[in-house]
Amino acid sequence: MPALNEIEGLKAVAPRIKREWVDEIILVDGRSTDGTAEYAKSLGYHVIVERENKKGEGLADAYHEAMKHLTSDVVITFSPDGNSIPENIPRLIDKMKKGYDMVIVSRYLDGAKSEDDDLITGFGNWMFTRMVNFLFGGHYTDSLVMFRAWKTSLFHTWSESVATDAGYELFFSIRCAKFGKKVGEIPGDEPKRIGGARKMNPLRNGFAALCLILSERLKHE
Repeated sequence: MPALNEIEGLKAVAPRIKREWVDEIILVDGRSTDGTAEYAKSLGYHVIVERENKKGEGLADAYHEAMKHLTSDVVITFSPDGNSIPENIPRLIDKMKKGYDMVIVSRYLDGAKSEDDDLITGFGNWMFTRMVNFLFGGHYTDSLVMFRAWKTSLFHTWSESVATDAGYELFFSIRCAKFGKKVGEIPGDEPKRIGGARKMNPLRNGFAALCLILSERLKHE
């Protein structure tokens, strides 16, 4: 769980996460000032506070910090702001056990919907997913959502190549399609965020996503 001032969302979703579902829960805190880290520690989560002198910004740095401490062979990336529904975690795990390299909780599969999309983000999700499918042979309905499970070996194989603002979600979607990894999806609604402020900038992140797609298309690996 990457978090920056997400105390309201965390208090709403954390009590619904059953500890027997997973081996460990890691929260990477971007130096919150609202008590997010303290609340997570009170729940027994492994809390990592990001360094002030870290090289970059955003989710990619949170992933790098977490992976230094992760011991599992599969990781579930989960948004603690209310966008991710905890009750979908067991379904995600069951699907991964069928031999998948990555399983996505799609906001657009089989009638699932995102209540957090606006006109710009909804169009961007649609456009980038179709670009990934067309250019890399993917079969995604949702290539950008955070809520997914993936083998940690993917990170260790590819982590040095990612563009920070584009994020690992799109990056893994592209690479899994390019290299023929076994990917599945399950439908899952995305509720509106609870409290806090959206960290994603549609224009900046959208431009980074476009650059990542074009860069990956031009690579011969």
